Amino acid sequence: MVALTEGTKAPSFTLRGIDSASYSLQTTLKHHAVVLLSFFKVSCPVCQLTLPYLERLHRSYRTVPIWGISQDDADATQAFARMYGLTFPMLLDEGLDSTVNYDLTNVPSTFLVCSEQTILLTTVGFVKANLEQLNVLLARLVKQTEVPLFSAADEVPELKPG
Repeated sequence: MVALTEGTKAPSFTLRGIDSASYSLQTTLKHHAVVLLSFFKVSCPVCQLTLPYLERLHRSYRTVPIWGISQDDADATQAFARMYGLTFPMLLDEGLDSTVNYDLTNVPSTFLVCSEQTILLTTVGFVKANLEQLNVLLARLVKQTEVPLFSAADEVPELKPG
């Protein structure tokens, strides 16, 4: 159930964050090689599993903007971020316009978008191999040594559909 696939153009958007700042994909891509977007819903168990690993990527590759795009209100989103220790920006898809524009049927849906606004990688649900691939790709893009995403203590499934 992949939404927009690799090689397609990512729709532009400007969304408000829970920090009240405005986040524009098009503007951010003028200053960064890639942006990682992850659409989620706070009540989704697969999102609860996935987003903490995106936080690990955020802490490892600080120069890569990572945005969580919430389908919930600001209070629920802020509580979710606090509960899971998420420090990357949380954006609000009020009215779900971006959800519709990205043709989403499941969450989490995660997209790595390059400066040409082309989608380099899409993953839906929790797919351990896709997150490992994303980790390798981010390390290569920022010319940094890859940081392990999963530890031996992590008891995660290979796949958990969204």
